[in-house]
Amino acid sequence: MVMIMDKDETFDAKGLMCPMPIVKLAKKMKEMKAGQVLELIADDVGSKEDVPAWCNRTGNELVGQNEEGGVFRFYIKKTQ
Repeated sequence: MVMIMDKDETFDAKGLMCPMPIVKLAKKMKEMKAGQVLELIADDVGSKEDVPAWCNRTGNELVGQNEEGGVFRFYIKKTQ
């Protein structure tokens, strides 16, 4: 079952391989306002570790994530 969370924007990074999902995530987050939530959709298995690590490093909040059928969804709240 896919968990759907409230989000302000969605970025589909399916088909992109490491490091591009993180590069595109960082760029997209710069365009967003503090408090907004981005849904990142990726199919690169490396994103399971990369996205939480990026959030820890940048101070943005990973508010949810799930996986179904090899597709990962991350919900990231911009903190600043």
